[in-house]
Amino acid sequence: MIIKQSKRLNDVQEYYFSQKLQQIRELEKSGKKIINLGIGNPDMNPSENTINELIRSAQNPKNHGYQSYKGVPELRKAIADFYNETYSVALNSETEILPLLGSKEGITHISLAFLDAGDNVLVPDPGYPTYSSVSKMAGAKIIPYNLTEENNWMPDFRHLEITIEKLKRKKEKIKLMWVNYPNMPTGIEATHECFETLIAFAKKHKILICHDNPYSLVLNNGKPKSILNLEGAKDVAIELNSLSKSQNMAGWRVGWIAGKKEYIDTILKVKSNVDSGMFLPIQHASVEALKNLSSWHTKRNEEYKRRREKVWELLDLIKCDYSIHQVGMFVWAKMKDRRVSSERFVEHILQEANVFITPGFIFGKNGEGYIRVSLCSPVEALEEACRRIRSTVSPEIKKLKLQPSL
Repeated sequence: MIIKQSKRLNDVQEYYFSQKLQQIRELEKSGKKIINLGIGNPDMNPSENTINELIRSAQNPKNHGYQSYKGVPELRKAIADFYNETYSVALNSETEILPLLGSKEGITHISLAFLDAGDNVLVPDPGYPTYSSVSKMAGAKIIPYNLTEENNWMPDFRHLEITIEKLKRKKEKIKLMWVNYPNMPTGIEATHECFETLIAFAKKHKILICHDNPYSLVLNNGKPKSILNLEGAKDVAIELNSLSKSQNMAGWRVGWIAGKKEYIDTILKVKSNVDSGMFLPIQHASVEALKNLSSWHTKRNEEYKRRREKVWELLDLIKCDYSIHQVGMFVWAKMKDRRVSSERFVEHILQEANVFITPGFIFGKNGEGYIRVSLCSPVEALEEACRRIRSTVSPEIKKLKLQPSL
């Protein structure tokens, strides 16, 4: 390059899956058939009414121009109706909802809207890597907060208070906190008490809670949860959600932010300078998706249950422990022997069995010693992965674990 990259990228690496998918493409070029169980990329179709509406709307020559930065009223109303029916949360569709080109875009918009260089951000460890990378690009300072198996992957508020006090002595404070339940990668659902404590914590210290909530309809236990359902939440919390996981629409890039008008208006200042609105036929189709009946979601979840049983079988083969009470579209599992790194363990399985699963280290230091397996492959592919691992990897597991980590 004839110029240097910006300083904001000095601490930011290419996204792990971007690099790994390139490696998988190279392996496939060499003739290997890789079973990718690493990424949460839904392989089942959106509902039929969703696809039909996309086609119908796209055939209208008037529907191909630029659109409102806030999305069409019909989409915002459909999101408000969805929140009312699904989470018992009342939202003003005119002022409290901002459609997005996917919730990953929203993480960037939120960070640019509220963070200045040097601001402190609480980021979960383990957690979605984008929370940290975008915060760094905004010039903020990352303050990891630990999620551990011993605390059921919930925030340790006693430790958080200690962190706040240490910052106060340096005349610093936390401005924003990323939260994600049902949690990715661990599959844990937040309790009502956890959300209550979060809201009280945020009010006490004047912290904006950013709750990322894309997994609440996937293999959920009981009624799906939203932090906005709790009294006083709108004062201190905003919520990201999307259709990627819940409606099998990952490639469509449809998400939204829900929250108080003042927060939405601030984020819109960023968004309106970055994109030119969402393709109208996608908005029309999303309205239909948000009307999907509970029976449609039940059918999707039944398929995920069948797949999850095969993933449990796979994890037994590679000697990992897991909870059968996880939700979402992944299974989080603990390696029994920590003498080999999760990265090396996963690479061994990829090279020997041509099966890719995700190493836990990419989610933070507390993710080391764990792995994550996606449910986004059909039962037949999971059965084939088990056959490959049974014949190639399982006999080698003991030998592998006796070797030191790299």
